[in-house]
Amino acid sequence: MTLADVIAAFVDREFPCETEFLAELVKVPSDNPPGDCAAHAKRAHQLLERLGLAVEAHEVPRAAVEAAGMKSVTNLIIRHRFGDGPVIALNAHGDVVPPGLGWRFDPYGAVTEDGAHGPVMYGRGVAVSKSDFASYAWALVALQAAAAQGAKLGGTLELHFTYDEEAGGVVGPKWLLDQGLVRPDAVIAAGFSYSVVTAHNGCLHLEVTVTGKQAHAAMPEAGVDALEASNAILATVYAHRAMLARIRSATAGIVAPTLNVGLIRAASTPTWSRIRSSFASTVV
Repeated sequence: MTLADVIAAFVDREFPCETEFLAELVKVPSDNPPGDCAAHAKRAHQLLERLGLAVEAHEVPRAAVEAAGMKSVTNLIIRHRFGDGPVIALNAHGDVVPPGLGWRFDPYGAVTEDGAHGPVMYGRGVAVSKSDFASYAWALVALQAAAAQGAKLGGTLELHFTYDEEAGGVVGPKWLLDQGLVRPDAVIAAGFSYSVVTAHNGCLHLEVTVTGKQAHAAMPEAGVDALEASNAILATVYAHRAMLARIRSATAGIVAPTLNVGLIRAASTPTWSRIRSSFASTVV
């Protein structure tokens, strides 16, 4: 059997265990926002150690986490040296956007049912990117098993499991690099293209807070309507989006910048009210 055959056979045999591993990750919420992800990292740490992997847990200082608009981040690193050669890192993120509406199943239930092409699991993060935690972990375990059977392998494989992809990567991959905790020669990151990617839009996250003045509904002129002001801001933002769509990038693989309003949150107190809107714009 070739090395590829040995690894493929191992992964096929282990698929039920890999699926169970993924289900356990899905059952622990790691929505971002709010970005309170330490509990998920703790559970992932436990599950990875059960596979016999040595796991490093690196808690990001609270000040840096809060500056990124999150509540808690613990990044995980696994390293395995097979021999001389380059360091290859596989990076995936454990934070996910909130599930939203319209689910047939509990988004944290990891329910599995038969589909047209085999079993299908339903849950927040099944595809992005908790599945990559499972895929990367079993890739490493499969290589370890092959090496134990005499396969000659070289280089070092690292798994970087981080928790701020939805917030920009500053306290995830960037933080690991800035702290000198990792220095890979090459990185493979999670994605849907299943091919080599040569270009990627950047991302700019902005948050706007509009503060009004509370007044009685019978005398609106005595107050300041934060919703009315926000409406004008949103109209301007959406008009700008139409302009962005007309821009064409000189970089192959990128068409035009995009803009999205992702969250509107309103709150009030006895003396004031406000509406907060955040939007992300990809830039060329």
